[in-house]
Amino acid sequence: MAADYYQTLGLEKGASSADIQKAYRKLARKFHPDLHPDDKAAQQKFKEVQHAYDVLNDDKKREAYDRFGPDFERMGAGGPGFGGGQGPFRRSPGGGEGSGPGGFDFSQMFGGGGGAGAGGAGGFDFSELFGQFGGGAGAEAPGRRTRAPRGRGTDVEAEISIPFKTSILGGETALQLTRGNGKTEELVVKIPVGITDGRKIRLRGKGEPGRGEAGDLLVTVRVEAHPYFHRRGDNLYVKLPVSLGEAAEGAKVDVPTPAGTVSLRVPPGATSGTKLRIKGHGVAPAGKPAGDLFADVQIVLPQKYTEDELEFIRKFDAKHKLDPRGDLQW
Repeated sequence: MAADYYQTLGLEKGASSADIQKAYRKLARKFHPDLHPDDKAAQQKFKEVQHAYDVLNDDKKREAYDRFGPDFERMGAGGPGFGGGQGPFRRSPGGGEGSGPGGFDFSQMFGGGGGAGAGGAGGFDFSELFGQFGGGAGAEAPGRRTRAPRGRGTDVEAEISIPFKTSILGGETALQLTRGNGKTEELVVKIPVGITDGRKIRLRGKGEPGRGEAGDLLVTVRVEAHPYFHRRGDNLYVKLPVSLGEAAEGAKVDVPTPAGTVSLRVPPGATSGTKLRIKGHGVAPAGKPAGDLFADVQIVLPQKYTEDELEFIRKFDAKHKLDPRGDLQW
């Protein structure tokens, strides 16, 4: 059963060009082979989406499709329903200018008009249409040669691990790649600012060689954990150790950020878990506003105390009655 190109893109027949392009971009991202290297069904879906878009995004092809459905693509191959001069199409005497394969006058299909070789109203060029979709007679426009597909090399996949800092600031890293011939090659991979864990970097022409152009190298990036910082979207979070005195009295403390060290004010009476925001000091990917940095206050206490210190703490606790687990529940 012939495919419905509108249905393939999830659209109604009267969809606008903008709707077609929007639907195509969404589905192309969803089913792109780079995201599904081992999923044959996704790769086939991507081909169907691409083909539907190629037809509906071209005004002339869409006009032909809307009138005659997917059969218009088989005209160049002499498909069913076009033989022997049957149906609403008449054979042009001698198969002269403006006629299609087998001498059919395709100008009748589109209301006549068009000059030599136009083949239909508004200059609809069936030679180009046949060259793209058809086979056999008429599949090649006059003066053009159909070249045999060039043998492109195989794509290669690799994986690298980068420090957290490099993922935020960008930079370069070396990759040792062992080729199919057993030789090891060192490549330099440029890391873009703000790259996230699991993203792929494509190095054009760095895959296996072929009869024509070489394949590509697809590098999956793994980001190493940081002992203090972690990331959520474009925001950064850092554990900020402070002393008991700094938390009690308040203090200015230095905080390292991707843009350099900044001075942060810890308010008096801060407790562990207090979050302080440093605006614009998060991740700053190209073309996007920078995220923020959130400092999570962590009060650090001594590991050992004298008896006098412990007695002071007991009296302090007795004077300042607290219920630190009052809100704790399952």
